[in-house]
Amino acid sequence: MANALQQLIRERLDRKGWSYGDVARRGGVPRSTVHHLATTDRVVRMPQATTLEGLAKGLELPLDTVRRAAAEACGIHVYGGPDTRDADAAAPRGTDPEVELLIASVQQLSAEDRRHVAALVESLLGRSARPAPEK
Repeated sequence: MANALQQLIRERLDRKGWSYGDVARRGGVPRSTVHHLATTDRVVRMPQATTLEGLAKGLELPLDTVRRAAAEACGIHVYGGPDTRDADAAAPRGTDPEVELLIASVQQLSAEDRRHVAALVESLLGRSARPAPEK
């Protein structure tokens, strides 16, 4: 079964009658990158922001739609917002995809690692970190 990013790319190519090269030229990304993202079953890490921006431009889709599909292809489920299979969906107003991605990623951490992340966030916000609960 194809991952969310593969599905998004394939559906768009089929709908518009485009090739990997067409998307690459419009988006300013290498054809090999478009091909790789469209054919790789498991995306190991999130593509660079510039790659996602170019892919979104090349596919003529909202960046948020492409970013969500890429996140899901990496095994990170982003809750809420448009369905990644709806190629014409736009991001709801007021959502920050980076915040959603962080939230979804944190949920995959161990309890101990989540405590470390919480302490870091509190520190960055200028708050004193709460002591870790005793076991």
